[in-house]
Amino acid sequence: MKKVIAVSLIICLAFSLCACGGTSYRVREIETLAQQDYSLAFRDNDPLYFYVTGALKILAANGTIDELSRKWFGANIVSFEQDATALDEIGMPEPGRTLIIGVDVNSFPMVYFSNDTVFGFDVELATAVTNFLDWNLKAQSIEKENVYNELASGNIDVAWGGIALDEEELDQGLYTQYGPYLHNDIVIASLSSSTIWNTARLRGKTLAIPSTPEAMAALETNPGLMKRLGSINRVVGGTTECFNALYAGQCDAVLTDSTAVTYYNTH
Repeated sequence: MKKVIAVSLIICLAFSLCACGGTSYRVREIETLAQQDYSLAFRDNDPLYFYVTGALKILAANGTIDELSRKWFGANIVSFEQDATALDEIGMPEPGRTLIIGVDVNSFPMVYFSNDTVFGFDVELATAVTNFLDWNLKAQSIEKENVYNELASGNIDVAWGGIALDEEELDQGLYTQYGPYLHNDIVIASLSSSTIWNTARLRGKTLAIPSTPEAMAALETNPGLMKRLGSINRVVGGTTECFNALYAGQCDAVLTDSTAVTYYNTH
């Protein structure tokens, strides 16, 4: 039986934070700190590019990607070219190979781990692609700063999973980009039911942020906000733990991704 990384909607919805669909758990973005776009990256001149992107075009044309996006985000917020005949010219690949995707596990809800199992929109999308191609799927955690090295070494076949590619590396042509397929903002968010609707109201308050260099770098783009805050709580574990703290009243706002805000507001 073919081994794939199974992503179950039932398990995902059972995940502890998915109770946040109630009105009291809705969140609002109060400031954007940084903007980024998610893409796929392949080794230059790798034939695998044509099979994976061809499968994506077909899945976009038959509605599969639209269905997955609505499941995770409540609407189709991703952009892939649609072409039902994308693989007609080159044909289907040999079955049974394993596609290794490099993922950023700090990019909930694109990719995340729960109980040693990987979940997320990008994982489900990659699973749909490998199922279509009759391939197996393996997810490999990588640092997004190491995309080129991971591809060049053969450690991964494609960087795919909450990956915002480095503009300088793209300009240097170190690898082949496919996309971007989704825009994401790094934002400050608070509970919609709170009185915090702008950063001025964060004076003396507590902000929870993931314990990643990217989160701190985004926060440092607004030094005025940093001075205004009462405390900054760097939470080990990332996005889900930050939202746990927000819902438990342990902080007043969180630094997070706009895709996470969309996810929590639709579940």
